[in-house]
Amino acid sequence: KNGGKFPDPLQIVLLQEMERWNKLTIHMHESLSTLKKALEGSIGMNEELEGLANSLFNGTLPESWRKLTPSTEKKLGAWMMNFKMRYDQYKIWLDEGEPKCMWISGLHGPETYLTALVQMTCRKKGWPLDKSTLFIK
Repeated sequence: KNGGKFPDPLQIVLLQEMERWNKLTIHMHESLSTLKKALEGSIGMNEELEGLANSLFNGTLPESWRKLTPSTEKKLGAWMMNFKMRYDQYKIWLDEGEPKCMWISGLHGPETYLTALVQMTCRKKGWPLDKSTLFIK
């Protein structure tokens, strides 16, 4: 949506976020589909599928999903609520452009977003990037 121009740093962050998001959602879909087949008896249950089933039953985040998501200690229900909020933020960012208010902890790599903000500000103001930093109180 940038008219064929080279993406700016914030657009690159969005692309990276979407790549990680897609990897996670594809894995979730595939693992749940495979678990369903195992529960129906059309394929055999293995240790990974048993771990997935136990995690879902106990309301904890499955280990294979945890590896593809930002670090969290949340139980599955709270994690799914954040998953939905991340989806909503990404959708707004894709459909309407960068949100006016960014939920930083909803990003997979919040530090890359903050770095991109510094880069964009330096470009806009003509400041040297190597002499700029972000200070947060």
